[in-house]
Amino acid sequence: MAQISLTFPDGNARDFDAGVTPAEVAAGISNSLAKKAISATVNGQHWDLQWPIESDSSIAIHTMKDDAQALELIRHDCAHIMARAVQEIWPDVKVTIGPVIENGFYYDFDREEPFTPEDLGAIEKKMKEIINKRDEVRTEVWDRARAVKHYEDNGEPYKVELIEAIPGDEPLRMYWHGDWQDLCRGPHLQNTGQVPADAFKLMSIAGAYWRGDSDRAMLQRIYGVAFQNKEGLKKHLHMLEEAAKRDHRKLGREMNLFHMQEEAPGQVFWHPNGWNIYTTLQDYMRRKQRADGYQEVNTPQVVDRKLWEASGHWDKYQEHMFIVEVDEEHAREKAINALKPMNCPCHVQIYNQGIKSYRDLPLRLAEFGSCNRYEPSGALHGIMRVRGFTQDDGHIFCREDQIESECAKFIDYLSSVYKDLGFDQFEIMFATRPEKRVGTEESWDHVEAALENAIKATGHSYTLDPGEGAFYGPKLDFKLTDAIGREWQCGTFQVDPNLPERLEATYIGEDGAKHRPFMIHRACLGSFERFLGVLIENSAGKLPFWLAPRQVVVASIVSDADEYVQEVVSALQAAGVRAEADIRNEKINYKVREHSHGKVPAILAIGMKEVEERTVSVRRLGEKQTSVEPLDAVVKALSVEATPPDLL
Repeated sequence: MAQISLTFPDGNARDFDAGVTPAEVAAGISNSLAKKAISATVNGQHWDLQWPIESDSSIAIHTMKDDAQALELIRHDCAHIMARAVQEIWPDVKVTIGPVIENGFYYDFDREEPFTPEDLGAIEKKMKEIINKRDEVRTEVWDRARAVKHYEDNGEPYKVELIEAIPGDEPLRMYWHGDWQDLCRGPHLQNTGQVPADAFKLMSIAGAYWRGDSDRAMLQRIYGVAFQNKEGLKKHLHMLEEAAKRDHRKLGREMNLFHMQEEAPGQVFWHPNGWNIYTTLQDYMRRKQRADGYQEVNTPQVVDRKLWEASGHWDKYQEHMFIVEVDEEHAREKAINALKPMNCPCHVQIYNQGIKSYRDLPLRLAEFGSCNRYEPSGALHGIMRVRGFTQDDGHIFCREDQIESECAKFIDYLSSVYKDLGFDQFEIMFATRPEKRVGTEESWDHVEAALENAIKATGHSYTLDPGEGAFYGPKLDFKLTDAIGREWQCGTFQVDPNLPERLEATYIGEDGAKHRPFMIHRACLGSFERFLGVLIENSAGKLPFWLAPRQVVVASIVSDADEYVQEVVSALQAAGVRAEADIRNEKINYKVREHSHGKVPAILAIGMKEVEERTVSVRRLGEKQTSVEPLDAVVKALSVEATPPDLL
């Protein structure tokens, strides 16, 4: 029998018979590893222990201690076990697909009767029974005719359709979990008992069109989460509870910030409180950008399709654009325009006005650009996923040798902004050249090295994201982690030589000849709407004092204190604090509860003692204790807190 060489992570290699399985490799190393093994990585691909290896390869054997591989298998097996449980309870249900998703899995079913929340409990119970049976999981490769006949005979039309969509050169893998069988690429665990029975939970039921096509059958999708142990599940469920408490839509109502309505899907109606936050943040960003060398511009909302065709967006992005047709006077046909989905082509138009010299570069343009993009209604989510939004958009036009310094400058700028907004740490994802790309290898080498050197110069680490750059250039994505561990990608820095080429942007070099500038797309917050949603949820509505829409409420305890209340409010307002009076004929405890519910950072209570002593009783949001302090001292302290960080 032919021999193959397998190279292990430590660099050692051993010879095996061709066709050896990872399970046999593990057994050849030790009985202990054979018992613990769950899967392998062969030449970079996740590999089932039962799959044969036919040629020289690199190999790593995985156990339950390997988080990424273990979670993938647990969640994938849970999807199959859930589908088996459903068909054991309701044999007439048709199965479709059940992939792994973030934190868990789902499976789509064709069933006449709708699943109920009570059904989820019954399915979970059956799943645990299946897990406890420790049924063997096995796999075979079938030819197409056999697989199609099998599913036709068993009344599973969706599986037949899936087979027809699989390219002819791909093997058809059939998996059994006990007696229950499914078409699946794998890999999977070796028996159902390897799934931890106390580490999964079915979460919800939703509708889903077959193959995502609204003209096809509506299926029922059951979502579940799964982890390596009970503690992982408990931690995740706690995070979901916290996320529900922090939901920006809920807090938006409680704080009277904004609302959405059917007549304007994906558009935000900002209330005075919400607009206070918005404009305060925008003013802060305007000052930060100006201090960092940006010139603010403003570009049209409606632009002729000719520009979008020249930029390439008309062909690649048209389905996300809102099209506007206008009957221009004396025109033979309607003019076709589009609401701008991004600002980049318009910024090139500003750059192109007048001749630019190498001495003019870098040129940094910034715009609080209002954009409109069509998002499917099912994807909309409060102010975090909308159709109308404003970006803190910026574009830097520079020479290739300036990319490194501009990148370092932007990272420092972004770090300062995030720190001021309560995010001391962020992760940098460095996306490098994709397989299909334009430009010379020398240019890619230079630009990627420039970004890497810039990151190192600023003292940050990064995670490599190979092959995920744009076809025209590498990029950096900046991810924030919020108070409950969720990641949000907000900032970006993307190098682009393509758009200047398409829109004929040039500068006169030191040699007197025309050259193409590099264009850098950069944003720190991303969209204001989404970032404010993240900020609200991260702080659970307890925004930094300088950003809070209602900073202070001065509440009377007795009506005889009303005049002093107004005096205190006036003194605070004169000092730049957003202060308001509450002199309603209500008990002070009621007022405190109401304003605390509205996330007002400071409540000043005024009774006759405070009037006589010219003091105020200060109660901070989230604190039970109050302190009595002189009015002048409180006004001075709150004035400092109300000052944006960049002005201190």
